[in-house]
Parts: sequence; structure tokens; C-alpha cells
Amino acid sequence: MQLPPKVTPRAFARLAEIGASGQGQALRVAVEGGGCSGFQYEIKLDQPAADDLVLESEGERVVVDSVSLPFLAGATIDFSEELIGARFVIENPNASSSCGCGVSFSM
Repeated sequence: MQLPPKVTPRAFARLAEIGASGQGQALRVAVEGGGCSGFQYEIKLDQPAADDLVLESEGERVVVDSVSLPFLAGATIDFSEELIGARFVIENPNASSSCGCGVSFSM
């Protein structure tokens, strides 16, 4: 059995700041083919679908579709604020390498 992804309190707090749940939306984290390393993350606000895995805390939700779930098993979804900017980030133990910008990875 695969471990589901985890979402940090900091990521849920950022979702609360931007008011995602008030708009009926959730943070969607998906994996798609492409990018310089083979796969890339797609992170956006979206409506949850019936077959999504829903990770929830204090009314805020992060959703992962069933196709992306195996690629994100055991991953941690976080929010980072650095000098270069603020963004949601994914620490993925399944990724064997990633690109310099952190958007794409290989398995």
C-alpha cells in the first residue's frame, strides 16, 4: 500500500490566506508528462472532482487525481517563501532527479 502525500501546516495556512475554500476551490497537485526531466508538476486552484484524493485541514483542501497519486506517494506538499519568490513546493521521494527550477523531475 502506498503512502498518500502529506501537506504541511504552512501550505494549508497559505491556502487559507488566499481564500481558496471561500471560493469553493482546492489546491490541485498533478503530475503530467513533459518538462526537461520527463515529468512536471501542475499546481493550480481548481474544483475537486469525484475521484480525487482530498487532503483537508481546517476547511482548506488539497486534491490529487488518481493518475497522479502513484507519482506522489509519500511526497510532501509545502509552501516556501524565499528571496526568489514564494511558491508551493513538492518534496518527492520517488523523484530520481529534478531540474534546477524544481518544476520537472524524473522517476
